[in-house]
Amino acid sequence: MMKIYENKGLKETRAGFGNALTFLGRTNNKVVALCADLTNSLFMNRFSKEFPERFFQIGIAEANMIGIAAGLSIGKYIPFAGTFANFATSRVYDQIRQSIAYSYKNVKICASHSGLTIGEDGATHQSLEDIGMMKMLPGMTVINTCDYNQTYAATIAIANHLGPVYLRFGRPPVANFTDENQIFEIGKAILLTEGQDITIVSTGHLVWESLEAARILYEQEGISCEVINVHTIKPLDERTILNSIEKTKCIVTAEEHNYWGGLGESIARIITTKKRFSVHQSLVAVNDTFGESGKPMELLKKYRIDRNSIVNHVKILLEEKRNQ
Repeated sequence: MMKIYENKGLKETRAGFGNALTFLGRTNNKVVALCADLTNSLFMNRFSKEFPERFFQIGIAEANMIGIAAGLSIGKYIPFAGTFANFATSRVYDQIRQSIAYSYKNVKICASHSGLTIGEDGATHQSLEDIGMMKMLPGMTVINTCDYNQTYAATIAIANHLGPVYLRFGRPPVANFTDENQIFEIGKAILLTEGQDITIVSTGHLVWESLEAARILYEQEGISCEVINVHTIKPLDERTILNSIEKTKCIVTAEEHNYWGGLGESIARIITTKKRFSVHQSLVAVNDTFGESGKPMELLKKYRIDRNSIVNHVKILLEEKRNQ
């Protein structure tokens, strides 16, 4: 019998970040926050009101924000620097590389409005290459959370993690289904459902889409899917993934990111270098293109990374496996 997860309501992952940041402000006087003119968008307004002496509104000057955050970390503070994912990476990559990653500064880069689902703001604001950019930096931890509860827990966890972190979350309200009291373990994937036929490994907003795809496949086709939530892209939990695909010999990866540089590519690497068995793999991701304006769920459907697209990838891959 497949385990079914309850959608406890739609909530923004960015709200999970903002509320956890406020909690950290109350419990750790070394936590400081910086923002690039997007205080309300990242739900950092409560922190700014409660702790004005520890909040720095830098304005639309993201490169300066990264440099200031690096300096604050030298003073033993724990800086949380927040802006949209596109601006947190593409606009300031040199500053992150030189001022944070190279000297392993304890800075938390908090990237909201990631992927396609920023929606109507369109391609100039969407980020489909940020995971690839950030995981390339030596020593950078890369986290991509799936719902409000997990984002809250991840924000708490990274405050206690020494070293640079890229925390990626989104804009729209999404299904909130993980445990409210969870302990977030950096680098540890979560086995959500056990299955025998195929492994679905997903990250971010597509974790819920993957669970819904698995439910559809089970109810309509009797297909048993093992679904794994990979919230930490780097360091990647290779053992959990390899253990699953050793059983199923078949894997679909799902992410709100480009094919190039994302989760699917990382898993292809470990399959190629560490597998001891034949594996069929398919990637659900954006196919080497920029996004466009539109409603979040419409964009997932158009770029074929929604639950129905995952269902189709699973069916095609299992057919290939049967015909090998």
